[in-house]
Amino acid sequence: MDAVRVALLREVLAGTEWLQTTRRFAGSLRASVGPRDGGLLLVGSEEYEPWHLAAHLDDEAAWSGLPELSPTLVRHRVPDGPVPAHLSVGLGRLEGAGRGETLLVVAPGEPGAGLLERVNDARRGGATVLALDGGDAELHTLAHDALAVPEGAGLDLDTVQHLVSAAAGENSLPARPGRRRYRDRLARLAEQLTAPPPARW
Repeated sequence: MDAVRVALLREVLAGTEWLQTTRRFAGSLRASVGPRDGGLLLVGSEEYEPWHLAAHLDDEAAWSGLPELSPTLVRHRVPDGPVPAHLSVGLGRLEGAGRGETLLVVAPGEPGAGLLERVNDARRGGATVLALDGGDAELHTLAHDALAVPEGAGLDLDTVQHLVSAAAGENSLPARPGRRRYRDRLARLAEQLTAPPPARW
C-alpha cells in the first residue's frame, strides 16, 4: 500500500478511533527502538509470517531516516539449502534477545505455546515486547504494549499493519532533508487528490 492509498484510508477512517490507536502504537514502537542500540525483531505465528509488515517497516526506515525501524524477520521454518541472510533467521534468535532490543509479535490467530514461551524468554532477558494481534490474552500479558484487531473490528490485521508502519515513519524525528521533503510533497499531493472540489458559487 503506497502513501496515496494510506492517505485515502486515513480519510475514510477519519473520526474513528483507529487513527489515534494505530498512531499511539506506532509511537510505542518508535520509542522502543529509537533511543536504543538494539534491533527490532519481527515474528509471526507458525501459520502467519508478517512479510508485508517487514517490507513496509524497511521502507519507512529508509524514508524517515530511522534505520532502527528496519526489522529482522524471525521465521518459524528456515528452508534447507542456500537462503539469503535476511531470510535465514530462525526462532533461536529469540533466545538471545535482551535489553535494548524490541520484539514485535504479529499473530492474527493463537500465537501457540512454543512462541509464547520464547516471547517470555525474550521479555525476561530484557527485550521490549510489543504485540499486534487478534487479542490473545496470554500474549497481551507478556507484552509491554499491544494493539488488538479482533474479528469483527471493522478492519483486518493487514490494514492495521499498513497504518502502524506508516505512522511509525511519520512520527519520527526530522530525517535527511531530501528524502523527507519528497515524502512531504507526496503526502500533500495525496491530500489534494482526495480533497473535495472547491464550491463554485
